[in-house]
Amino acid sequence: MSKNTGIVKDRRYLRHGTDSGHPESPQRLVSIYEMLDNPDMGWKFIGINARDASREELERVHRPAYVDAIAATAGRSMSMLDPDTVATPETYDTARLAAGGLMNAIDAVVSRKADNAFALVRPPGHHAQEERAAGFCIFNNIAIGARHAMALHKMERILIVDWDLHHGNGTQAIFYEDRKVLYFSTHQFPYYPGTGAMGEIGRGEGLGYTINVPLRPGADDAFYVRIFQELLSPIALAFKPEIILVSAGFDTYFADPLGEMKVTPEGFACLTRNLLNLAEACCGGRLVLVLEGGYHIQGLAKCVRAVLLELSDETRVTEETLLRMAAGTDDKAKTLIQQVRKQFEPYWPML
Repeated sequence: MSKNTGIVKDRRYLRHGTDSGHPESPQRLVSIYEMLDNPDMGWKFIGINARDASREELERVHRPAYVDAIAATAGRSMSMLDPDTVATPETYDTARLAAGGLMNAIDAVVSRKADNAFALVRPPGHHAQEERAAGFCIFNNIAIGARHAMALHKMERILIVDWDLHHGNGTQAIFYEDRKVLYFSTHQFPYYPGTGAMGEIGRGEGLGYTINVPLRPGADDAFYVRIFQELLSPIALAFKPEIILVSAGFDTYFADPLGEMKVTPEGFACLTRNLLNLAEACCGGRLVLVLEGGYHIQGLAKCVRAVLLELSDETRVTEETLLRMAAGTDDKAKTLIQQVRKQFEPYWPML
């Protein structure tokens, strides 16, 4: 039986930024939206409206002075927020709309209007910190979404999975001392932003609730599936999240210009199926993804399509396929998994 998968899709997300050679261009969403406009795709999904995040919602994560600073860029022709991150006249409104779109996606899944959802928004968010923009990110959409789930839906256990090529340093920092959020990240390392070492495991109450799996270039579908099967799955089943949120970056795609990983659209479908299985086991299927990176325009659309078809059960990767893929890795995967297990066994004995 197919699932009702909700999507946040709004052409106002195209207003932020320029097409002048910046990797995080409106064309990224144009390619995804064109794919969704094809007759064989658009009718399969439930539309979820975007909305502006309120000041109160932004300030659950970001400092008031920072929100003021971003608001002050509205209407200005160009504001450099950091060496990689630009605000254009519509950026403030578009960034509020990105955070609000994700919150609406979370609400739709919690209320059962949708079984799961994908917020296809921009600008991305996982590098944004409490008081600064970074790495193309303005407001930290997924952190705002998690705090929204806590505030409105009274959730106390939220799993954030970040499969973007780059480590989500902003998300990690925001929840580094918070055991209500388990942050699990796979990322190319060492690479931008320089964080995400295996030894970064949380602090205080959050000790053991930040799990970084730093990867060398070249990790492929099987490598990622094995990490999800042997590390993420047992920890998630023990944590028992009330919702799973995903920073879904597609810059690990094998042809992405910014990355050196080897993940295919089929690989992303496999990771999605693993998360669907965990969500069914833990939290009634509540799974919400938000778009982060991914800079190969055609590849991005192909990967998002594969994820959406898996979310809606149009395709269905079998458990046998996942097990077979995980078994097809080399000793590098085995060694890395052993290192992560050793690091986290004191906090997660089921490893």
